[in-house]
Amino acid sequence: MRRKLPSNAALMAFEAAARHGSFARAAEELSLTEGAISRQIGRLEEFLGVALFQRAGNRVRLAPSGARYALQVRDILERLERDSLYLMGQPIDGASIEIAALPTFASRWLIPRLKRFKERHPHITVHIAERMEPFVLAGSGVDAAIHFEHPAWAGMHSHHLLEELLVPVCSPALLDTSPGATLAGLPLLHRRQNPDAWQSYALAAGIALANPAVGPRYDLHGMLIEAALAGMGVALVPRLYIEAELRQGRLVAPWPDGHTISKKFCLVLPEPMALAAPPLQAFALWLLEEAQTAMP
Repeated sequence: MRRKLPSNAALMAFEAAARHGSFARAAEELSLTEGAISRQIGRLEEFLGVALFQRAGNRVRLAPSGARYALQVRDILERLERDSLYLMGQPIDGASIEIAALPTFASRWLIPRLKRFKERHPHITVHIAERMEPFVLAGSGVDAAIHFEHPAWAGMHSHHLLEELLVPVCSPALLDTSPGATLAGLPLLHRRQNPDAWQSYALAAGIALANPAVGPRYDLHGMLIEAALAGMGVALVPRLYIEAELRQGRLVAPWPDGHTISKKFCLVLPEPMALAAPPLQAFALWLLEEAQTAMP
């Protein structure tokens, strides 16, 4: 069945006129005459059977229905442009995959290792998107997700990667300025999504903390790490994110790991790995290998 859609030229003319509130300025942006803009919008109104602008002499103003339609058209054109640029940027002789990941995991663990994948598969481009919450892979535009194990992934195919073990860390400068201070005497940094982490850690480690809820809160583990590096306090963060800083001595971890407060990372695929497209299958196998190598 033939789709009932207005022309792209009419939609672009309308969106520009609606955004500028002027046919003349829309004409200038699109390198057309004001009359051409007026005719395109007239054809669009005739096609829709709706007046999009209110006209008074030489002045025009969006009608209520036109204002609503303008927002919808703008979103569609922006998405179409974004998707077109995405395809234009694909390698001619290669393939690409879209991977959704937790932001700190992506920046601190995955991206530093992607060069090894690129060396093994030079014709596969990996795009990384940030997703904080579980979602349905089908229809999302994402090929796979790297996230925590969660009931929301039921019906999809999960592969265990790593375990997130939290460890208290701080800048060595903080200990230098507080010689002899115990953990209870140092400022604590918190992740907003896990406000009870310090209390759970203290109970498991047998460490007394006067008030484990006091201290600044941050949304991401990456923010906590930066705050710890800046000497603002002790952060309870996944050890796998701070391996480099610990080796370099930029952070120190004189306290035990929090083995009772951990989560498991997994790779989530929409179908069994054996049925995945070759580029995604290559990435999945490489990722599982990297995770196995990184395990202590």
